[in-house]
Amino acid sequence: MRVMWRGLVLAVLAIALLAGTAQASPRVVTDLAYAPAEPPASQGHLLDLYLPARAHGRVPLVIWSHGSGWLAENGREGAAALAGILNPKGFAVAGVAIRSSANARFPAQLYDMKAAIRWLRAHAGRYRIDPRRFAVMGESSGGWTAAIAGVTGGARSLEGDVGVRGPSSRVQAAVPFYPPTDFLQMDAHMLQDCVPFNAIFGLADCHADPKSPESLLLGCAIESCPGRVARADPVTYVDHRDPPFLILHGEQDLLVPAHQSTLLYRALRRACGDAALFTLPDAPHGFVGNPPGLEDPAVTNGSTVRATRHCRSSRPRPLAPSWDLIAAWLHRTI
Repeated sequence: MRVMWRGLVLAVLAIALLAGTAQASPRVVTDLAYAPAEPPASQGHLLDLYLPARAHGRVPLVIWSHGSGWLAENGREGAAALAGILNPKGFAVAGVAIRSSANARFPAQLYDMKAAIRWLRAHAGRYRIDPRRFAVMGESSGGWTAAIAGVTGGARSLEGDVGVRGPSSRVQAAVPFYPPTDFLQMDAHMLQDCVPFNAIFGLADCHADPKSPESLLLGCAIESCPGRVARADPVTYVDHRDPPFLILHGEQDLLVPAHQSTLLYRALRRACGDAALFTLPDAPHGFVGNPPGLEDPAVTNGSTVRATRHCRSSRPRPLAPSWDLIAAWLHRTI
């Protein structure tokens, strides 16, 4: 669709309007507790805030979640580097930790992210954040967190009872990088017969293994509990009210097959949502967090994007993703 395609390309130009943003050091506030620690030793209730040093009025917020296979409470990791990119472009950044699968089973991780969103909205005035302009972003299991938070803004049954109640947990955009979605479809699309994945995690049976990250998240071997798998799948909740999505996935991903992002994009397309999917044929897992990341031509070489909006979709077209493009898309979207 020519208009939609032009909008994606021209969005990059919008970032030029921000060229005058001050480059002074951001204001950093760390170890903010958005909920009580549960269990007491957990770090999965903390967030860090990175605020532009100088801003005119309230600024939009990007909420970041780092990946760990749900095995660690390191969701704040990478937020400082992301803030170094996005603060000068006019965004505040929050790095949010959620509980690991050792400390809580799903849906606790979603409850944590929703609690963090509500806390940030409740305290938006104090930090000069615009509560009407929230985006959620993450990579790998953090990409799953971003995706499922993005599609469950109206799901009261998944709001949880963690932290502040009252403010909305809806977000205005979601940017998942290489997210897992339907755990039961992962093994059929794994590269190299899952040998590297098994070696990394010490497994014998890929994602279906009872000790896989997905099985530990749900508290059951995934093939034995399809109902729990469906409840943890962002695709389950997709509908036409979802915020715009920008999805990136590398086709050389040895941990989360690119088909997982395709499933999410197709669901958003069927729901007549607003979504774009960048496919990077040479990119491995974790390319966002490994410098130079999106600035590396070897990572973005041959990249294509397909987009859907208002039940009209475009064919894949060549376009390399970049932080300038992502920032411009966010400014246009939220």
